[in-house]
Amino acid sequence: MIKLLISDDSAFMRIAIRKMVEGHSDIQVVGEARTGQMCVEMAENLRPDVITMDVEMPVMDGLEATRQIMARCPTPIIMLSSLTERNSVTTIKALELGAVDFIAKKSSFVQLDIVKIGDELVDKLRYWAKKRARFSSGGIKPERSRIDPGTPVFQRKTENQGIPGLVVLGISTGGPATLPQTLKAMGKLKCPMVVAQHMPPMFTSGFARHLSTETGLNVVESSDGMEAKPGMVIIIKGGTDAVIREPFPGRIMLYERTSTEANIHPNADVLFRSAATVSCPVVAVVMTGMGRDGMVGAQELVTRKACPVLVQSPDSCIVDGMPSSVIEAGLATAVLDPAALGARLGRMAGVGALLNASVN
Repeated sequence: MIKLLISDDSAFMRIAIRKMVEGHSDIQVVGEARTGQMCVEMAENLRPDVITMDVEMPVMDGLEATRQIMARCPTPIIMLSSLTERNSVTTIKALELGAVDFIAKKSSFVQLDIVKIGDELVDKLRYWAKKRARFSSGGIKPERSRIDPGTPVFQRKTENQGIPGLVVLGISTGGPATLPQTLKAMGKLKCPMVVAQHMPPMFTSGFARHLSTETGLNVVESSDGMEAKPGMVIIIKGGTDAVIREPFPGRIMLYERTSTEANIHPNADVLFRSAATVSCPVVAVVMTGMGRDGMVGAQELVTRKACPVLVQSPDSCIVDGMPSSVIEAGLATAVLDPAALGARLGRMAGVGALLNASVN
């Protein structure tokens, strides 16, 4: 039985969440908190398996409640956040503090929205309840990889292709807490980096600003028809996909082309496939996340351009599905933790890359 604690200052929302889960015999609501302070106290007393946390609450907001719960009684926390700039920034900060996931909700529900969110919520409650044992003070421990750490990982060898003209990166669950580590270790690149971070609309603009503040890099949200310039880290606009085009050599452009075939957006496979069309050397990066997004696109990049594919080590991931799928397909040229991955990118495409042109 999954013990759920609901935290929301809206009586309507507490009723709505209860209605979402009450038809599932494996989920039991053990408490409802109206403030962040109540949530902290009930988390300690009730020891739920999962908590749903509203972002904005009186007395103590969801951010501070998350901080205190992860320090006192670490528990999987799923943030419920309205699609606003302010709430998106707070949600991203909560994810850095230890919240494991989030669900975007409209400010005012209609019945269809409740049904859609209910399905997503139940799936995430079940997933994170299974991971309950991985929690300790300070947050979630990296997932035990399905790849045996004692087994040597096959890593492709690539010939030196010169300094990359583009870096493309796919990342999902765990990204807000992990990506800053990589960017800080990476530093400014001599080429653009384009990031497909699975996120809904309204969240990526705040995420880009947060990363810019955290890292000191030029991190921006994408726009349709923008030029990707050296030194930019471009976060693809939430809820959309982006494709790379090169109208003439050396000029890299991004266009919004949401794929009907992709089941999640922004989609790394869509990004990677389009990057295979440019004339310059490309480096692909696949980091923490559920599923297999990025694997097919990495395969196309390898087939068409024989490019390096850097992969986050599964044992350092919050969820290792995406990087493990690339490793299992034999596409990885390096398997590194987030900071080492950033350092490798810095050597390959950073300010000092001319002195390290032989490093892959």
